[in-house]
Amino acid sequence: MTFAARLTRCPIPFEPARIEEPRARFAALAPELRALLEGTAGCSPYLAGLMERQADWLESALAGSPEAALDAELAGLVALDSEALGPALRHAKARIALLAGLADLGGVWPLEQVTGALTRLADAAVHHALRALAADEIRRGKVPGAVPGDADTACGIVALAMGKGGAGELNYSSDIDLICLFDETRYAPDDVQEARAAFIRVVRKMTAMLSDLTADGYVFRTDLRLRPDASVTPVCISMAAAEQYYEAQGRTWERAAYIKARPCGGDLAAGARFLQTLTPFVWRRHLDFAAIQDAYDMRLRIREHKGLHGPIVLEGHNMKLGMGGIREIEFFTQTRQIIAGGRDPSLRASDTVGGLAALAAKGWVPEADAAELTELYRAHREIEHRVQMVADAQTHDLPTTPDGFDRIARMCGEADTETFRSALHARLERVAELTEGFFAPGETRSGPEMSAEMREIVEGWRSYPALRSERAVAIFKRVQPEILSRLDRAANPSEALRQFDGFLAGLPAGVQLFSLFEANPQLIDLIVDICTTAPGLASYLSRNAAVLDAVIGGDFFAPWPGTAALVEVLSKRLDERADYEARLTSARIWAREWHFRIGVHHLRGLIDAGQAGREYADLAGAVLAALWPVVVAEFARKHGQPPGRGAVVLGMGSLGAERLNAQSDLDLIVIYDADGVDASDGPRPLAARAYYSRLTQALVTALSAPMADGRLYEVDMRLRPSGRQGPVATAIQSFRSYQMEEAWTWEHLALTRARPVAGDFALAAEVEEARMAVLAAKGGADRVLPDVAEMRDRIFAAKAPDGAWEAKIGPGRLQDIELLAQVGALRSAAPARRVEAQLRAGLKAGYLTREDEAALQEAYRFFWRLQSGARLLTEQPLDMTAIGAGGQAFLLRETGASNLDGMASQMEGHKDRVAAIIARVLAA
Repeated sequence: MTFAARLTRCPIPFEPARIEEPRARFAALAPELRALLEGTAGCSPYLAGLMERQADWLESALAGSPEAALDAELAGLVALDSEALGPALRHAKARIALLAGLADLGGVWPLEQVTGALTRLADAAVHHALRALAADEIRRGKVPGAVPGDADTACGIVALAMGKGGAGELNYSSDIDLICLFDETRYAPDDVQEARAAFIRVVRKMTAMLSDLTADGYVFRTDLRLRPDASVTPVCISMAAAEQYYEAQGRTWERAAYIKARPCGGDLAAGARFLQTLTPFVWRRHLDFAAIQDAYDMRLRIREHKGLHGPIVLEGHNMKLGMGGIREIEFFTQTRQIIAGGRDPSLRASDTVGGLAALAAKGWVPEADAAELTELYRAHREIEHRVQMVADAQTHDLPTTPDGFDRIARMCGEADTETFRSALHARLERVAELTEGFFAPGETRSGPEMSAEMREIVEGWRSYPALRSERAVAIFKRVQPEILSRLDRAANPSEALRQFDGFLAGLPAGVQLFSLFEANPQLIDLIVDICTTAPGLASYLSRNAAVLDAVIGGDFFAPWPGTAALVEVLSKRLDERADYEARLTSARIWAREWHFRIGVHHLRGLIDAGQAGREYADLAGAVLAALWPVVVAEFARKHGQPPGRGAVVLGMGSLGAERLNAQSDLDLIVIYDADGVDASDGPRPLAARAYYSRLTQALVTALSAPMADGRLYEVDMRLRPSGRQGPVATAIQSFRSYQMEEAWTWEHLALTRARPVAGDFALAAEVEEARMAVLAAKGGADRVLPDVAEMRDRIFAAKAPDGAWEAKIGPGRLQDIELLAQVGALRSAAPARRVEAQLRAGLKAGYLTREDEAALQEAYRFFWRLQSGARLLTEQPLDMTAIGAGGQAFLLRETGASNLDGMASQMEGHKDRVAAIIARVLAA
């Protein structure tokens, strides 16, 4: 249909004097089109100017369909070089802005089509700019190994559209939020930095091309500040660096931002792969109710920063950030998506209207509320557009003068400004009413009925230190019914109450913690979850209430800092203690707090089992890296400095693969290089071999010796060369020769997971070279698969599965998958240590099909979640009756099952598929 045939509304001229020029210039058009143009010119000086400059084109565009006119403008941008592209983009922006404005004001396009057209222009501008500018860099020889044709996908560089651009919801005068990345795997390691420099230039030039104001105007203001750590990072970074940042430091607002993220320019396939890797970061498998508080706090911070508190007053009201505004609806939608989207991919719509519809379909939002909020959102966005159309200003503020309101009302086709104002105010109030209740604290309900024994426990609480002040009693009285109600839902309420009683008795003071409970109801869930779900953590709390200092301190729920930051903090803490024993004690207290933190985060669903496994491994690595110099220094005080070049500590097994659980011990080996030095030179010198053996034993003692504050870790050194019979420390020369000449296949498999965690960096690099040389030499041996088959039979014969819910031992379970993964790394001589990457190596090696690899990955994730969760809940074999309803719910959340029967069915299905795949591989 033509433009004219689809008109449904028309603005009323606010400045009648402005209509004369379009009336004369477009006299040949149909009356209804002339009325639209006159009304538009009489309300918007900006659009009136565009009509004058684009008059000939506009007549042609209005003669057909607006979609055809849009397509034609975008098609004209294809294959332009960088010199011609800038002006062409500005001409296209002017025409499409005029087309979209008229289609919006005339009701030809609904809101989604208007914002979609603006988004298509932004996508085209970014994509063609990246392509053209990358081609310039290639011609100059600045992109290593690239040829001109590579510019079609921008050589691995991609722009991610964020915010409204990512959702296809750009407003009329919007800027565009971008994150620019490049796929470093396309380049040889030595070429990555040169490619990075080239892409930084490309992004800077693209920003100038789009943002600079010239005689032809501008295209889009471009904002790159949403990138990781924007204050210190360049405008384009590698995907690996970005992934590491989000894994270690990503915050809730960044998770919310990635709901809308979408590749919009450059190598779209690479961008899609990157977003796929971020899925666990953005969409966590648990019901992440903590996001409600984050969103609530963010709303308060925005209002405080912008001065937007108080009742709704239309004059100057911010339609985006003010009370009852657009952002309220977006927060309302996105917060629910974050809460539940990890478990239900159907909730992951990037646009607000689509998100509301998905949430309503799954019962997270009442259908009537979702429908009303959708209409309110569209109405708000249209007002936002009218405000911006007046002068093409990136503003969201309503006018401050009567004339200003008259103009906007007429632009909306409303002749009565007071009626317009009344309806607008009512819509803002309604949005506030619908959304505010979700973020505001709920009412406290009455407590449950209790037995006489339970009442006696509760009545005794008034004598505890935490409840001695009247203020503490007053606050606790408000949260006590909720605590008791949640405890009452435990499988054994009286036992849960006793565990909570022990926790409460150990608190030195209560006002601060109880205030946190009241302000952050999820903290009540945290304590109750511990008491009702994980007896080990609850018992620890009852004995070590001081560990809650970390919770109260404010950073207990901060993003995981990563190994380097942990090493720095622990090293500084150890340096502050002069005495060796005091340092070991300090390390134990510090590590137990962080270990507890990981367990709580996992239990509460703030992290999933995969992230918990990495954090436990990070923590162990940090302890080893910080404690090793302390042990060496203490040993050197007695026996002199390490002879030769020193030693490196290798993490093996799960530590090497960077995946531990709450009860994991540490598999370690120590490799040294005496470098021809026969002995140390201290007060009590030792021969080199004895020195390193005893130094290794000192490390094991430092880690595993029981002290008043417990032990750090159990240590297992059976993976060293020659196993139990070999020395606890091995010279690098002996290590090489043993692995090449004497080691069994199982030792080569173990080597696929070896990772330096402490000690001399240069020696660690040599050990890694030796490791890769062994894998390359031994991976192709004909005996690998037969040996693995024999090993597998021995493992199963030696230890049967420990109960029906055993996740690790037995055919088709965790250990079986890990064994096959190590085969993949060995056979393909891959450096990968993590199970997921090793399975991909098996696919690359050709003995796994893509379907096999996908099934193994899925099974591995399931079994790891079950194993990691079980080890957090209990030190005994997993017994569903013993862990109670709370523990069962935790495991169901972790595995994504709806009930125990479903989880058992999943387990059997995964086990059978994995066992069949492995049997087929080994038989071949």
